[in-house]
Amino acid sequence: MRIDAARRSDAGALMDGALAACCRAAMPLALLVTVLLFAQWPLRDAIGAGSTQANDAAQWLFAIYVAAAMCHAQRRGAHLVARPDLAPSASGLTPRWRRVGAALCVLPWAVFVVVVAAPSVLQSLMQLERFPETDHAGYFLIKLALFWMAVLLAAQSAQGLWRALRQPNT
Repeated sequence: MRIDAARRSDAGALMDGALAACCRAAMPLALLVTVLLFAQWPLRDAIGAGSTQANDAAQWLFAIYVAAAMCHAQRRGAHLVARPDLAPSASGLTPRWRRVGAALCVLPWAVFVVVVAAPSVLQSLMQLERFPETDHAGYFLIKLALFWMAVLLAAQSAQGLWRALRQPNT
């Protein structure tokens, strides 16, 4: 019995560590997006080239950043979740069941997005789809970021649901 509990605990810690690492890895992208967006002005006005490439790169980096930021916000209970701490106490639900409800608000949506987006994302990735307006490379990364966001949110919701169901009924 103890070995099984330890394995489940290790798996939960591993999942938590992986989700935290994904969120941390994306943090520097906010600075890079800012630099690229700011660079458009001197690239366009002073150099006369490269501003559209900077804009396109900023778009796909921003998409990746937002995908991780959504997961990070959900992990902190700050966004895209039904806030169990704001639910009226008159509802009769225990905090445990409010946490279950919060996880179940996001999990079906995230799984739906993963399933529905997968064919389009795969096709875009195989073609290395380009930005339609500029024909620059990297548009497929925006679609990949959508898929990654849904996977991260599904994993975070599943973990939250698992933890809520394992906790005592408080």
